[in-house]
Amino acid sequence: MFGILGTLETQLLAFSQMRGSPAVRSEEIIEVLGLTAAQTRELLSRMARRGLIARVRRGLYLVPPRLPPGGKWTPSEFLAMDTLIKDRGGSYQVCGPTAFLRYGFVEQVPNRVYAYNNILSGKRNIGSVSFTLIKVDDSRLGDTDNFTTPEGIKVAYSSRARTLVDAVYDWSRFGSLPRAFDWIRAELKRDPRAAKLITSAAIGFSNISTLRRLGKLLELEGVDESLLLKIERKLPKTSAEIPWCPTRAKRGTIDRRWGVVFNG
Repeated sequence: MFGILGTLETQLLAFSQMRGSPAVRSEEIIEVLGLTAAQTRELLSRMARRGLIARVRRGLYLVPPRLPPGGKWTPSEFLAMDTLIKDRGGSYQVCGPTAFLRYGFVEQVPNRVYAYNNILSGKRNIGSVSFTLIKVDDSRLGDTDNFTTPEGIKVAYSSRARTLVDAVYDWSRFGSLPRAFDWIRAELKRDPRAAKLITSAAIGFSNISTLRRLGKLLELEGVDESLLLKIERKLPKTSAEIPWCPTRAKRGTIDRRWGVVFNG
């Protein structure tokens, strides 16, 4: 079944298959195979270098249910993400460029999977999958669209409306302004519920600058005044202005209602 694998490699793969779980820990291998800690580290490192298993962190690895032709294997992005975050007792939702693609706002496939989570920050690689993990407060997790993969993994994506709000909120990280304004305009035309959903997501999961920009955009698009008032009530009184489009020079007409320099 495992080709020219050595005895220990074969035993480890067989153990994982028998147990029915892709995640194995060093201490389990020590007990099952009767190895020392040093021998176990060497075995797992050797198998990871050969692409037989994938390292999640030191002491935690993902093992395939069966090796593909050629022997090289990498976990799915969802299995890798779920294992990484759940190992630390955290929660996450896929966001940013990965969500932009899912909802059809862009066509280019990102070379990384982006996720908000409440436990880890920075870049990670698991197998051939690359991640950008954005640590946020628990209060910024929510408004998700959930589904279950064929592997049985429950995956949370930021909802369509939340993704549009985040494209304005996290514009510097995602490089999404001014494109996001056009995505929102198209969404308002596509879905009669969009204005309400975007307003709710903005109030629940954004900041003052995002509320100002979205308030101005929704006003320009003729959204019902009751929704604009919901946003306006969340804004503090201030004389400071922000640019409508932060990637352009702060020159243009000042919109007093939203405190926005309309440089767009």
